[in-house]
Amino acid sequence: MFMTHLECSLTGERYDADRLQNLSGAGKPLLARYDLEAVARCLTRDVLASRPAGMWKWRELLPLPIGADPVSLGEPETPLITLDRIGARQGARAPIVKDEGRLPTGSFKARGMAAAVSMAKHFGVERIAIPTNGNAGAALAAYAARAGIGALVICPEETPDINIRETTALGAGVIVADGQIDECGRIVGEGAAAGRWFDCSTLKEPYRLEGKKVMGLELAEQLGWELPDAIFYPTGGGTGLIGMWKGFDELEQIGLIGSKRPRMIAVQAAGCAPMVRAWEQGDEFAERWEGAATMATGIRVPKAVGDFLILRTVRDSNGAAIAVRDEAIMEAVDDAARLDGMLLCPEGGAVLAAWREALHHKLIGADDRVVLFNCANGNKYPLADRSRHMRLAEMVASEI
Repeated sequence: MFMTHLECSLTGERYDADRLQNLSGAGKPLLARYDLEAVARCLTRDVLASRPAGMWKWRELLPLPIGADPVSLGEPETPLITLDRIGARQGARAPIVKDEGRLPTGSFKARGMAAAVSMAKHFGVERIAIPTNGNAGAALAAYAARAGIGALVICPEETPDINIRETTALGAGVIVADGQIDECGRIVGEGAAAGRWFDCSTLKEPYRLEGKKVMGLELAEQLGWELPDAIFYPTGGGTGLIGMWKGFDELEQIGLIGSKRPRMIAVQAAGCAPMVRAWEQGDEFAERWEGAATMATGIRVPKAVGDFLILRTVRDSNGAAIAVRDEAIMEAVDDAARLDGMLLCPEGGAVLAAWREALHHKLIGADDRVVLFNCANGNKYPLADRSRHMRLAEMVASEI
């Protein structure tokens, strides 16, 4: 086992990695730490190139002990796809989309849940619960079913119906409640404190972050061990943003990359932008966003437990936090589909819209190599019906 201990992300206090843990004594996320000298001796570029592609090729930088079987649904290496016509229209180098919608259950939540549920099974957990705005619930349901663990999901009423139906189809108990995701999370936390289930909420256990950081590890290898100039990431709870930044540091320490880092751009919706407000005000922590509302439900998170880690990552990378309007999100989704044949999810549309904003305000250069994260399959969301309906008997091919 290469993981040595857990560490409070605020105080640095060490915690035992040999038992289940949630938040630190300070109420902050715990981060997994590894014996990176030992990892460096066995995880080289040649070794990685010889292994089958996928999430679990990175075992030495993941928490599950070597020899323990992961709970897996075949997590692939997700592709990089350039938006060539979008780039040409903006007079800029084509942005690169890392399409996380190719993962099991159609979203990047599969990465985090694969790691978290694997560790939960390792520790003998019998029931897991989370709050969700949609995709995390489906991912938990799938991996819990695979592991033979009971799952409970509590979600806000605005959660897309397809996500709710997918989650119930995969066997989880689902409660749809009024309120926002952080309010649903309070009920999950109360039940966990009473011993009814294990709380697997975003950053309230250490291992979803470890699964998400694989996005950054994969990206480094896919780009020939040269990180991009900027990464635009849809930010609700921020697990992937924080995880990738952590992963880049680990890659450097084991000698796989140099010191160059991308600017990390946290993207939120204008109707729910606590990180953008905190970043603009120079705050270390983000106040709760009241009246959260956006079509991009995956980033509708009024209060994130890892707020200070998100803001620290943005600032340490000389990055930015950008809020985009729902109208710009819809336009970006439509343009990517019609111009480059890529159906983004709303959160993916948000990062494309933010890239356009960043170009307009010269936060990035037209020649910068930029990676946008599309966090889910666009087919999982309601789509406008633009088809024409006609009777066959009245159709004339030459007039269509």
